[in-house]
Amino acid sequence: MSSGAAASAAGVGAGAAGGGKDDELADLVRRLVDALARYSDRLPFDLDRQKLRSFTTLAAITITLIFAWKLLRAPQEQPRRPRRRVAPSPSNTSSRSRPGALTSTDACSSSADSRAQEAINQLFQPVNLTLEQLVRHKLSEGRRVTCRLLGVILEETTPEELQNHVTVRPSVLEVLLEIAKFCDVYLMERILDDESGEKVLSALSEAGLFTNSGLIKDKVLFCSTENGRTSFVRQLEPDWHIDTSPEIVHQLARFIKYQLHISPQRAERVASNVFSSTSLEQFFGGLDQR
Repeated sequence: MSSGAAASAAGVGAGAAGGGKDDELADLVRRLVDALARYSDRLPFDLDRQKLRSFTTLAAITITLIFAWKLLRAPQEQPRRPRRRVAPSPSNTSSRSRPGALTSTDACSSSADSRAQEAINQLFQPVNLTLEQLVRHKLSEGRRVTCRLLGVILEETTPEELQNHVTVRPSVLEVLLEIAKFCDVYLMERILDDESGEKVLSALSEAGLFTNSGLIKDKVLFCSTENGRTSFVRQLEPDWHIDTSPEIVHQLARFIKYQLHISPQRAERVASNVFSSTSLEQFFGGLDQR
């Protein structure tokens, strides 16, 4: 059935309903007029029935108009319109049929992202620094360094061992020579006799530390007590002091700018200006060791 036919049928139905209501109202008016006529016969005075019917008819018309006005004001139900289905456009159909296809904008964005990622990778790739750069960075441009011999430069760890033999650690030579290129280096140790001092100087010379480097024999200092080494350091006022004794490191923490505590076990930092490492060469092995 078409929309016009549906509207006509709805109008006919509404008219039939309205006509039925008017017939009922007219029948009610006629009954009212007849009842008034019968009632007028019982009145003690004469009443003109023609006038009575005219008055009653006027009242009935007024009531009918009021009912009709209210009926017309009631909202009529409008027929629903069928929804139209939007046909998919060729562009939408092609894009849906090819979910993996990229538009030109997406392709440009993907290319730009890949170039940006390559630039970031090149920026943050690890940099291979030279030993000189590592030493300068770790020492923070320090110009004077004091260093203990036992356990740092030498294999021996006690003064008693120096009376029998002295061995320079080969792995520390390159780092020590690099430090001596731009720092004023003082080496110091506690010894039990003069012969031990002679053996130490001989071993350092044989290792090539006094040849074409900043190290000289006059800057190798010896003392007979631990307090003597502490006094040496405080008098020289270095930028860095390197030691294996936690007691001396703790005592000098207030007076020396930076210290490096060498210990086989990684010790806890006793102060913010004290660093620790298992060896001197390990400390300068990479920037992540600081």
